[in-house]
Amino acid sequence: MARVDRSGWQLATLRGIPIYIGRTWPIIAVVVIATFGPQVRNSYPELGGGAYVVALLYTLLLLVSVVAHEAAHALVAQWRGFHVQRIVADLWGGHTAYESDDKSPLSSALVAVVGPLANAVLAAAGWLVLQNMGDEREVARLLVAAFVFTNGFVALFNLLPGMPLDGGYILDALIWRMTGSRSAGLVVAGWCGRVLAVLLVVWAVVLPLVRGQTPDTFYVLWSVLIAGFLWFGATGAIARARSGRLLARVRIRDVLRPVRVVSDELPAAQVPADSDVVVVNRQGQAWGVIAREDLRAADLPGAQAVTAAAVARVQPAGWVTQVDSVDADVTALVRAAQDVGGAIQEIFVLLEGRPAGLVSIQALGDALAAAERRPAATTA
Repeated sequence: MARVDRSGWQLATLRGIPIYIGRTWPIIAVVVIATFGPQVRNSYPELGGGAYVVALLYTLLLLVSVVAHEAAHALVAQWRGFHVQRIVADLWGGHTAYESDDKSPLSSALVAVVGPLANAVLAAAGWLVLQNMGDEREVARLLVAAFVFTNGFVALFNLLPGMPLDGGYILDALIWRMTGSRSAGLVVAGWCGRVLAVLLVVWAVVLPLVRGQTPDTFYVLWSVLIAGFLWFGATGAIARARSGRLLARVRIRDVLRPVRVVSDELPAAQVPADSDVVVVNRQGQAWGVIAREDLRAADLPGAQAVTAAAVARVQPAGWVTQVDSVDADVTALVRAAQDVGGAIQEIFVLLEGRPAGLVSIQALGDALAAAERRPAATTA
């Protein structure tokens, strides 16, 4: 039986990645059945109500196409080192959720291109099946032909060069590779996505009016829906680029402060007082922080009986973050803070598995605010 959670109905897993039917997917199913069913009934009136069964079968084939598209993204993302959380078929077709630092333009392009490629393979496979089907199986031929058309269209449409389509990510990767700036790639691909959204509305609404025709209601509704999806996705990419430019103006080194690491069983009186302290348990897991001002308890009578564990402030899960370099920008720190949520006050930074220092959320916010106030031309 499918398991239900906030992502929807979990159907299966793929290399540890859960696959869900999102809670909004039934909307697409109802729309497809409501529009495709009457077309089947008009072509094959002898089917009667069975025409809607055929439409339901087409909806299931569409679901297979979406899952194949997203599974291709997920598998290649795993291969390239991304942490993939889930695959979801939803109102917008589907999405693959994965979180990691941007690996490289090549990784981004590879993850993007395999989705349309998977649909192209399905279209080709369906076309081969169609060539070997007899004319007497008309309804089956109709289903396979619709499957071929849908996958071919999805493959081509997704390769259009604009966010949030896969072609937009490919364009982003190309600009990123050429300029060395991920933000530049996102801005270009985002604006191209906005242009595609406008062109789609022009095609569905403006061109028929210019020709003296009445726009087709079906095409108008779908075009506006897809154009809205493109516009908001493209706008999100542009906003991400602006955020990325701001984060790039602050380095981890700028907000890092020295830290000592001690066992939580060490007497408080013996804890070094020259810097803040991170305490670890017997397994070496960091779980708390002792601020320098908290070490005044070490001067009290009987402090030898008080351990570091009694003085330390417990930190939430996820407060330890590994970075590749302290000269990198603070993107990894901001992402860690967002993942943990409002409970986090400190981030314990590790460099190659070794303590690099502490970063307070307050200091990180202040540094970003200061960077935002500075003219971009004066920052390195």
